[in-house]
Amino acid sequence: MRTSSFERCSTSKTELGFLENSETSSPTAGKNVYGAMLPVFLNDLRSNHHKELVEITLELENDAVVLRNIASVSSAPNVSPSSTHIAEDEDRGNFAGVGVEFSVARSLSITSRIKKKFPWLRSMSLRTSTSSSESVTALEEDPMTARNARRKRAELDRTRSSAQRGLKGLRFISKSGEACDELWRKVDKRFVFLAKDGLLDRENFGECIGMEDSKEFAVGIFDALARKERKAVSKITKEELHQFWLQISNQSFDARLQIFFDMADSNEDGRISREEVQELIMLSASANNLSKLKEQAEGYAALIMEELDPENLGYIELWQLEMLLLEKDRYMTYSRQQSSASVNWSQNMSSLRPKNKIHKIRKTLQCLALEYWRRGWILLLWLITIVSLFTWKIYQYKNRKSFEVMSYCLPVAKGAAETLKFNMALILLPVCRNTLTWLRSTKVRKFVPFDDNIIFHKMIAFAIVIGITVHAGNHLACDFPLLANSSPEKFSIVSSDFNNKKPTYKSLLISIEGVTGITMVTLMVISFTLATSQFRRNAVNLPSPINRLTGFNAFWYSHHLLGIVYILLFIHGSFLNLTHKWYQKTTWMYISVPLLLYIAERTLRTRRSQHYAVKVLKVSVLPGNVFSLIMSKPNGFKYKSGQYIFLQCPKISPFEWHPFSITSAPGDDYLSVHIRTVGDWTRELKLLFTEDDQLAPVNVNATFGELIQMDQIVQPKLLVDGPYGAPAQDYQNFDVLLLIGLGIGATPFISILRDLLSDTRTVDEQTDSNTETTKSDESFNSFTSSNVTPGRNKRSQRITKAYFYWVTREPGSFEWFKGVMDEVAQMDHRGLIELHNYLTSVYEEGDARSTLITMIQALNHAKHGVDILSGTQVRTHFARPNWKEVFTKIASKHPNSTVGVFYCGMPVLAKELKKLSLELSHKTTTRFEFHKEYF
Repeated sequence: MRTSSFERCSTSKTELGFLENSETSSPTAGKNVYGAMLPVFLNDLRSNHHKELVEITLELENDAVVLRNIASVSSAPNVSPSSTHIAEDEDRGNFAGVGVEFSVARSLSITSRIKKKFPWLRSMSLRTSTSSSESVTALEEDPMTARNARRKRAELDRTRSSAQRGLKGLRFISKSGEACDELWRKVDKRFVFLAKDGLLDRENFGECIGMEDSKEFAVGIFDALARKERKAVSKITKEELHQFWLQISNQSFDARLQIFFDMADSNEDGRISREEVQELIMLSASANNLSKLKEQAEGYAALIMEELDPENLGYIELWQLEMLLLEKDRYMTYSRQQSSASVNWSQNMSSLRPKNKIHKIRKTLQCLALEYWRRGWILLLWLITIVSLFTWKIYQYKNRKSFEVMSYCLPVAKGAAETLKFNMALILLPVCRNTLTWLRSTKVRKFVPFDDNIIFHKMIAFAIVIGITVHAGNHLACDFPLLANSSPEKFSIVSSDFNNKKPTYKSLLISIEGVTGITMVTLMVISFTLATSQFRRNAVNLPSPINRLTGFNAFWYSHHLLGIVYILLFIHGSFLNLTHKWYQKTTWMYISVPLLLYIAERTLRTRRSQHYAVKVLKVSVLPGNVFSLIMSKPNGFKYKSGQYIFLQCPKISPFEWHPFSITSAPGDDYLSVHIRTVGDWTRELKLLFTEDDQLAPVNVNATFGELIQMDQIVQPKLLVDGPYGAPAQDYQNFDVLLLIGLGIGATPFISILRDLLSDTRTVDEQTDSNTETTKSDESFNSFTSSNVTPGRNKRSQRITKAYFYWVTREPGSFEWFKGVMDEVAQMDHRGLIELHNYLTSVYEEGDARSTLITMIQALNHAKHGVDILSGTQVRTHFARPNWKEVFTKIASKHPNSTVGVFYCGMPVLAKELKKLSLELSHKTTTRFEFHKEYF
């Protein structure tokens, strides 16, 4: 039903010229979807009809406009009326200069006669119904019209979008907490340092504004800003630098987008060709050290043109680049959909939010107790034992006659000696790997923190250093001088202990007790010094040839000197001047059992390694100084995901054993490890298997599902010892897993991912088989009881989600486990595993240096389903993860759950992750248990 009257408008020929000029010259021209088409329509009328005046009759009907009549004011016959209905769909267009406002729709119904008479109506129909055959024909006839239509739709979408105004991306200045004024002061200081005669060279512009690592990209910014100012300069003054700085630090998204566009638009024609896109891609790739992306710049430029220039006009404009930037997230499909949270973040926090300070303190103590109680009682027991032994020995010697001669010097020395004997026995237990691996699988793991065995080993070593200092120091500086210089009357009290012959200071030093003691101290000083992290990691710069005494090999061999120390300790404790009865000489009582256990372990290790000699099936040379070995699995060799093995190659060294995490799954019929060449031994191993002339050529492609047998021509012998327990092997005891690996530190978790994938695949197969074959409840029970492995699947079914975060610097690192990531993406139908790759060598998303890479990544992933950096279906994020945000999201999605946080990497990040685990356990209903291992 009609609700409004007819409207009539008349336009003269002079008005046509005015509107045409205003449309092309006005800065606001083209800001409206369909308003810009009115001059085209009027030009059509002028060229086709040559009339002074035309009359357009429109009828407003509900929310639509009906074109009723178009006629000349002169006596020309009226055009047959038509009923062209324009339905409204949110968007509105204004017929600028005419004063008629009407609603415009995405779908138009226009009669063929009107379309034939007025091409502008045909183009409008094309824009709104591209799926019809008429639109295809129109597109082929007039690509410029289609381009304009897309532009109008993009501008309307941009107007409706509030996200683009808040967009924090496309920054030319790296994200920082500093204010812009503070940053400018730093730029000002650098200008003073870099400028010559008050002028800053174009090549130094990047270093001056803080882009010293991407000077080539900064030069591109410089040239774009200079072209904008209509200056062809190679040097700028401080004032000009400040003007440039104001532009690149502008908070307006449009201004920053214009600069980015101008960087590519080198000929200043307002258009970007494919060649210019390619140059900008190469510039961005150079800034991020992505050589592979640089090599493929031409293909990616074609991809961008294919998406943004479907009309094949050969160029793109500013609005198209803006559309791609604002809509890139719509192109991106992630590796896994985020699982929905059971409750939101506030609900997760509300139940645990302390009501007052007392409750807050109590909650904090509860979290600390849950985190540290296992470490606490072990440490407390150890300290109590040491103090008790020290006190007991002081009390014992204080009541002896020798106390009158040597006073407190002797009791203190003997008390320290008693703690030394205890600690020398105890220090062997944390390195009895086979025993600890077995204990990890028992209920003892609930009470003993086996993950801290090396930390406890180091603590005991530190206590031994203190004990040596107190014991030897008191002997050398206190009781030896007192005894040697004692009066005959005092010496007579202890003369029977020295065969009635008063010893001298020298005779005490060269006695069996003195020589063995000094020798032990010397060997332990060497061993403990070379075991420190600085010497072990070869971080100490020493002159040649002394520098050869540092590194892992020096640590390895010097640590075996402690075997001599234990022999000397036994001798030292058997020749005591003041103790003569055998049962009072307690050294052997302390060290015999731990020493026998350690010797048994080493013997078992030697015999087992001979039995576990393996053949290398495949060697893969990978980027980033990494190679993988796929070996035959020895008979009877069983392990858990997350565990590690030791490898020895007698051809390199008959004594050196080196640990490596297992990357194959327990169900695989082979063993695989990934080795980074960082030391002499690993380099020699790589050369031995990849460049030895006697060996067959190496297969350099790493594919997990494929085993290619190497020609066993004089293959070097490789021995395997293990498996040994590691923190990650307990992953099945948690509801949710958060696996975090830095670089090669991802290796312990690859086996876990493969194991989880194998479990979920087995469950899917059993479910499908059960759906097809089960006829009744009895048959179902029979099927499950016979096919489901007891215990294992029950534990693995507890895991509801696994998050894997892999952070690396080199894009080539993703080649290491490409097969695993593709398998997860293709076969994890239950969405159990969520993968996140982070590349820290690329500037964070939103930085102008990585903006174009992000666009290409989104387009390529949408079209081919492959990430351009990792070559997998898993999206690669840029820069480092926001770990607080990661933990917060997991806590929000998994309330009242226990999250096992497993980390392998450098110690620096471990502190942050541990702090977040405690903080979120305190603030939410989700409990985070942190476990770490270092490489």
